[in-house]
This record gives sequence, structure tokens and C-alpha cells, in this order.
Amino acid sequence: MVKRIAAINDISCFGRCSMQVIWPVLSHFGHQVCPLPTALLSAHTGGFDGYSFFDLSEEMEKIATHWRELDLSFDAIYSGFLGSGRQIEIVKSFINDFERESTLVLVDPVMGDNGMIYRTYTKEMCDGIKVLCKSADVITPNLTEAYLLLGIPYGGQPDSGKQKEMLDALLKIGNKKRHAVIITGIHNAAQGTIGAVFAIKDHDEVIYGSSYATYCDVFFPGCGDLFSSILLGELLNGRGIYGAIKAAVQFISKVSSYTKRTGSPPIYGVEFEQMIRDL
Repeated sequence: MVKRIAAINDISCFGRCSMQVIWPVLSHFGHQVCPLPTALLSAHTGGFDGYSFFDLSEEMEKIATHWRELDLSFDAIYSGFLGSGRQIEIVKSFINDFERESTLVLVDPVMGDNGMIYRTYTKEMCDGIKVLCKSADVITPNLTEAYLLLGIPYGGQPDSGKQKEMLDALLKIGNKKRHAVIITGIHNAAQGTIGAVFAIKDHDEVIYGSSYATYCDVFFPGCGDLFSSILLGELLNGRGIYGAIKAAVQFISKVSSYTKRTGSPPIYGVEFEQMIRDL
């Protein structure tokens, strides 16, 4: 049976990120993607200058209203890049109205990278993203976003003890009896690896884990979107969370190394199109 996903994210017309990644990857897994676009940009904000930016808040409300009238239901709600503070309330209402007992809610708290907040975000928006995380079954912050959610200054790569502290603190944000936190972009320079650490809370029990792959020394925007899309696609197809994380980490490592070899400008994102069949 085809699973239906409400994908709340922007459309960046150039650069492999947001809907340019989410739609093809989740379709590859056999799922129906129903985009609820938050903003329309000429190019993503991760390095391009002079990009156009159109806030789609009003259209989001119209789309959500029509979907309510159609009595649509979703197997997953996936929230990512938001275009304004107003959209925090729109997404909160959307989750409240469309979430069912079986709906998987994934919040990718898109706010920044490499220790910096994205240029279109404000502190108030970051505070609002934290509120959205309370309703999530799974959150997938990168390291920068993990620090932002915890309200502490960016401290670079944490050691294993600090990783556990951060995971425990992030778990406390969630309201559900069973939910998971995955921090991406954890780099072990000594071992030449990069990957993700995670914690799953099931009532009073917490399970910790990690997954790593070969580190590529080039930064490609959009890898967070790729990670969350693969993760969600795998989870909806019944794969366990560790297997889903491992698949995402390994694939991103593979396509990053491949893209580096092609010489494609990193700002364009990873060239996943020719390799998506390997998922």
C-alpha cells in the first residue's frame, strides 16, 4: 500500500536541497509526497547570494484548509525549512488537525549549519521550532541545530560523554511516551568517519546508538534533507530505526565521495540522482 506523506518544506529552484531532494527520494521508496510548500526561492540559502525569497504562508493555510475539506489523512508528516515565524503556528495546527494514532511525525529542525543560523531565521523562529519538536516522534537536528534547541552556544564536535548529555536533554523536549532524537554531522577526525548518534525513549527506557561511515572532507548543502528523507522512507517501509539511520549515513557518504570526484561545485549539492537506485 502506498504511504502518503505531507512534506512541509521550501522549494529551492536551484540546488539539491528541500523538495528537490525530498520528493524524488521518498517517491523512490514508493511513497506519495504531498508538498505543503513554505517558501519559493530561486536558489537555496546555503551559500548563494542574491536569491529571491517568497513567503508562502497564506498559500499554506489555503492548502491545509482544502485538505481538511477533502478529509485527507497522512501516514507521515514531515516538517523541515520554514519561511517565517507565522508558519510555526500553521504547522502546529496542521499537526494537531491531521495527526492520527498511526501517523509518524518527523520534525527536521532546520535552523542552521556549521555553527551558524540560516540568514532567513530569527531567534524567535528557533524558539518556535523547539515547540514543534514537542509533537514529533522523531527529530533529526544536525549538530548546530542540536545546540540551538538546547539554548547553549555552539561548542563544536562533542565527545561521547557530551553527546549522551545532549541526547538526554533533547529527549526531554518531546512529549510522547515513545520518541527518538538523532543528531547528524558527528565527526570523528581521528578515525576519519562521520555519522549520527541517536537515542530512543520508550516510556522509561532509553536506548542509545550510533552509525558512522567514511568522512568526505567537502561540505555539501542539503545532506540533512537527504538524511531525513531516507530515514523516513525506510521507516515507513517497516525498517527499524537503526537500519534506517545506517542506510542514510552510508548513502550520504557514498554520494558525497562520488560528487567530490566529479568536481561538481559543492554549493550545488550531492549528485544523488544517478545513485538513488542503490538505496
